[in-house]
Amino acid sequence: MPETETVERAREDAREGKSPSTQAGEFIREEIHHVREGKHGAASPQQAIAIGLSKARRAGVKLPSPSGSSVSSETKEKAERDSRRGRSDSHHKVSTKRSRATSQALKKKAHSATSKPALSKQARSAARKRGAAARHEAAVKAGRTRRAA
Repeated sequence: MPETETVERAREDAREGKSPSTQAGEFIREEIHHVREGKHGAASPQQAIAIGLSKARRAGVKLPSPSGSSVSSETKEKAERDSRRGRSDSHHKVSTKRSRATSQALKKKAHSATSKPALSKQARSAARKRGAAARHEAAVKAGRTRRAA
């Protein structure tokens, strides 16, 4: 269950007309904080990001399901389920056993998944997949916003 502050920050982003990925970023940020403060661990930075995206979809952020062949069909189905849950008003009781099992499994994972080097490595590899033009565009934009501040 995401914290109320996180949901409010995401809703504020939505009101300001920011993109769904920016809104989802609030949930990912919360998840990274959870791992860093020791609430639970994560196997990798990608897992922490995936948990945050799942929470965002369940909270009603209009994120599209992942497309392409790089993602498994199970992941696509999970994203669809999360999106449907975010759209529906009915809230059924969460299975206590399953919830506890998930928490226990995550608590056994390492906390180094969200260290600064691990996250920067993840960001670099994600940028590399997008190509040189996208990296250049991001750098130019960063330069513009830096001057504006």
